[in-house]
Amino acid sequence: MALPELVLASASPRRTELLARLAIFPKVRPADIDETALKGETPSAYVQRLARTKAAHSANTGELVVAADTSVVSQGEILGKPTDRTHAASMLRSLSGRRHQVLTGVAVWHQPIGADAPRCLVDLQTTEVTFSALSETRIEWYLNTAEADDKAGSYGLNGAASIFADTVNGSVTNVIGLPLALLDRLVAGHGFDLVDFASSSPLQGPTR
Repeated sequence: MALPELVLASASPRRTELLARLAIFPKVRPADIDETALKGETPSAYVQRLARTKAAHSANTGELVVAADTSVVSQGEILGKPTDRTHAASMLRSLSGRRHQVLTGVAVWHQPIGADAPRCLVDLQTTEVTFSALSETRIEWYLNTAEADDKAGSYGLNGAASIFADTVNGSVTNVIGLPLALLDRLVAGHGFDLVDFASSSPLQGPTR
């Protein structure tokens, strides 16, 4: 069976980097959607809804479209991306010395050529992270790296904030932004093998 073109509906460099670990270099087509949570929406429902909406927004017939949405949840509250340095510092203080959850909704959309309707598979990955106590000096040090600027919860485990994580219970790639094992299962649900999309360089297509 011929492979469809793989599309990543995200501008996140971390998701692109995670796929590059597998030598997978998808077409990047970010989805610009309203990410406001609905009234009464739970964090798990929220991230899965956004993933599904992003996938459908970026899709064309014949493609295999991957979308994801990641949120940090602390004491039941969704922590999105910081609006400024003060906001980022406040979020890091709220995570200091506490356990929180990282939730990622992943959607894989596919409509074969000639099919009447698309099929979108969606699932959720949850990882628990416990932070060490963060001093104001540590928070200022981290903010000066500028890593917090575009990350849910104002941190990313793939960078300097890895020093803050005392324990990680669950998928590490989920915390970075794209749980690869879950993605592998969803792609398999469409009848494809994720590793078949690997290539030897970004300029070459998949292996088959």
